[in-house]
Order: sequence, then structure tokens, then C-alpha cells
Amino acid sequence: MDSSSVNSAQLQHLIDQEKHKAIANEMVAKLTSECWDKCITSTPGSKFSSSESSCLSNCAQRYMDMSLIMIKRFQSMNSSMH
Repeated sequence: MDSSSVNSAQLQHLIDQEKHKAIANEMVAKLTSECWDKCITSTPGSKFSSSESSCLSNCAQRYMDMSLIMIKRFQSMNSSMH
């Protein structure tokens, strides 16, 4: 493999990583907004109510579960490309 092929492969790998980061960041922003809209039903005070806190926690847990699924999917996609 010549150096231009290596540099091209490295560049493509970096581009793929940045795409995956952008997708993950977009998902975080979307879920943050959706969890807030779903869980915070009134003007927040100095702290969340127990139901708001529970709702946000459950929503965050679902996000973490989904993130793991996405990571595994990206890894399998990346493995199949190489």
C-alpha cells in the first residue's frame, strides 16, 4: 500500500468517526429535548419533583440503552466495510 492509499484510508476513517459522532450528538439533543418536554410538565423550581426526577432518569436510561445498540450497530457496520 502506498502512502496516499494509507492517508486516504485514514481520512475516510476519520470522516466515518465524525459522522458517527454527529449522529450521536444529534440523538442526544433530540432525546434531551423530548425527555424535557415529556417529563417537565410545569415551570421547574429549584429542584425537580420526584415524578419529574424519576421520569428523567427513566428517559436517560432508555437513551443509554439506545446508545449501546447504536454503538454495536456502528461497530458491526464498520467491521463489515473492512
